[in-house]
Amino acid sequence: MLTILGFAMITTFLVLIMMKKMSPIAALVLIPALFCVFVGKGAHLGDYVIDGVSSLAPTAAMLMFAIVYFGVMIDVGLFDPIVRGILKFCKADPMRIVVGTALLAGIVSLDGDGSTTFMITVSAMYPLYKRLKMSLVILTGVAAMANGVMNTLPWGGPTARAATALKLDAGDVFVPMIPALAVGLLFVIVLSYVLGLRERKRLGVLTLDEVLVEEKEKETVLVASGSGTGKGAATTGGAGTGTGADAPEDDDDFQGLDPDRPTLRPKLYWFNALLTVGLLTAMIMELLPIPVLFLLGAALALTVNFPNIPDQKARLAAHADNVLNVSGMVFAAAVFTGVLQGTGMVDSMAKWLVDIIPGSMGPHMALVTGVLSLPLTYFMSNDGFYFGILPVLAEAGAAHGVTPLEMARASLVGQPLHMSSPLVPAVYVLVGMAKVEFGDHTRFVVKYAAMTCLVILGAGILFGII
Repeated sequence: MLTILGFAMITTFLVLIMMKKMSPIAALVLIPALFCVFVGKGAHLGDYVIDGVSSLAPTAAMLMFAIVYFGVMIDVGLFDPIVRGILKFCKADPMRIVVGTALLAGIVSLDGDGSTTFMITVSAMYPLYKRLKMSLVILTGVAAMANGVMNTLPWGGPTARAATALKLDAGDVFVPMIPALAVGLLFVIVLSYVLGLRERKRLGVLTLDEVLVEEKEKETVLVASGSGTGKGAATTGGAGTGTGADAPEDDDDFQGLDPDRPTLRPKLYWFNALLTVGLLTAMIMELLPIPVLFLLGAALALTVNFPNIPDQKARLAAHADNVLNVSGMVFAAAVFTGVLQGTGMVDSMAKWLVDIIPGSMGPHMALVTGVLSLPLTYFMSNDGFYFGILPVLAEAGAAHGVTPLEMARASLVGQPLHMSSPLVPAVYVLVGMAKVEFGDHTRFVVKYAAMTCLVILGAGILFGII
């Protein structure tokens, strides 16, 4: 019964948010609360929620201060050269922009943290997508898949968990997987190329000058028609558009390209760059817990760049919307995970999945593990999969001569899909900053992410890694 209710709860949640019948926050809270009552453990709901919140509180704190930190870095112009460089390279070509998204997300993912990857990628690429009216779900989908492949780095989390669970060396697990993961990343880039061609066909290719001319002509028409007043009338346009009578409605979204915004701190550019590099380095070296690093970084960035308290308050207020949305999602997800784990649904679902594997599949347990990693890492946390499920699968494989190393490598296959799971806090940073509905992101990315996972699995088998 727990197995049935567990799958029913997950299915209900996904259907409601994909059909936009409920907001993700409401669904993450109300659906598990309802199913907790169905299980007959409604009296323990408070305990389950507190346990879930306690486990995710450090993540929520990290995201809150990370958003403030990177928001300030965007305000002061740290990423402006990246945006201008990408725009110059892409030349308003949708295909190049989508491929550039995959490359940028892959490179930034070297820090091993999905949240910072999404913040930097969206900050750099969002203005380009908006200005050219490109599909934003392509931005979120490509970034999530590229980060999912790179999330297998030893310091990214999954590899360390797999190695710890099976008492292996993380290097022995990861290094042989590099060729298969390289194929997976190449597949994401090729897929980005195809999606970019589709966008190019839909939108056409313009030079940057042509894009700006079109916007200026639009502003001229609006002024001539007498509609050049209102919200955008006194706003500064992005990327050199000037102060048009009616700049684009989302003009605030182009602040990262506006060379005249008052928050720029060009004299502090190298301080901010060194601070960011130092912060990421300290995070990789694990000098302090990540939430503490971002708390210190945000406080230092605000103090140095905006010494006046009113300016600091203004910057905090400017990013309060993103902070509230993302932290709210994380705490709502804590209800979902707390009920799943507290009621025993996760354990029951995992046992059922293991039990239905035919005995004849024993010699092929690495392949089975690779396939199962797709749904299992999507519907549960990495901790639940690697510490709860993988040891059981590895034991079954060992009985048929399958080595723990093969099992550990196969378990990494599902990460490109895992990074879009509703249980991954970083995905809410991605869709929140890109202003994409979570349901729209899910509908778009699931099929492509699953294909990426299967490509990695196929490459691993072909190369004899799995």
